[in-house]
Amino acid sequence: MKSSIILIANPTAQKASGRKVAMASYHLQSKGYSVEVLFTRKRGDAETLAREAALQRPHLIIAGGGDGTYNEVVNGIAGTGIPMAILPLGTTNVLARELDIPDKVQGAMDRALRGTTHLISLGKITLPDTLPVLSRYFILMAGIGYDASAVHGTNERLKKYSGQGAYIVSGMKTLLKFHPSLLTFTIDGVEHQGYSGIIGNAAKYGGDFSVTPDADLSNPFLYVCIFKSRTRVDIARYVFGILRGTHLQYRDVVYIKAERVVVTGKADIQIDGDYLGITPAVVEIVPDALRLVY
Repeated sequence: MKSSIILIANPTAQKASGRKVAMASYHLQSKGYSVEVLFTRKRGDAETLAREAALQRPHLIIAGGGDGTYNEVVNGIAGTGIPMAILPLGTTNVLARELDIPDKVQGAMDRALRGTTHLISLGKITLPDTLPVLSRYFILMAGIGYDASAVHGTNERLKKYSGQGAYIVSGMKTLLKFHPSLLTFTIDGVEHQGYSGIIGNAAKYGGDFSVTPDADLSNPFLYVCIFKSRTRVDIARYVFGILRGTHLQYRDVVYIKAERVVVTGKADIQIDGDYLGITPAVVEIVPDALRLVY
């Protein structure tokens, strides 16, 4: 047998997830690899399993699920030098779209085995007011304000059955009741103000859309997009601008390359599509933090 592969999978990501994981395991074994499949049962399990799996020094760890599962595995193995690949099973699979990973199981597993291993940068967000202080990596983005409030309000049951539809419903509800506080984004020492922001480590957002189109996992920089208005009309305008790819042309949108961002004020935070907490927050780039196969 060749080297070992550990597949950490979220069986509830979609109805067909269990079948797809079995197909993935069979395909990897057919190529001569020893495969151990570890299933998650609740939020947080993927990180714990990944951290424990890294101690075995496997040839590769594959994260099977959606962006939340990938985020957990990243937080379990960042800095260990263990390569990570992905099996798309989730709702929107933004990371898979960013990396152009095939949706089909065989294609994804062939990419995991034959793809190039890249050293990529990760975002790191710290919430200094939590006890103990909370600090986590993100691979795609940190959303602060409107989109984080929408993520916080998403119905998990509806998300399981309708996918992106659950986010759309929550976004509409959030728009009706959103009363944001003014935030200060101190970007590499320079202050900017606004009511919401997206800090991108990758270009893709919410599927095939892009809020921070210049962000690239291989580059050691973040890109910050700040929305300066708080009115419902302007928030709707921002959303439609993102859908059309024209939001960076707006005069009340700030777009800046960054290495360190300090956010003060009070707003919800999401990272990689999952709710995290409340600002203040410190966001930094961590170069060469993860070996990712794609």
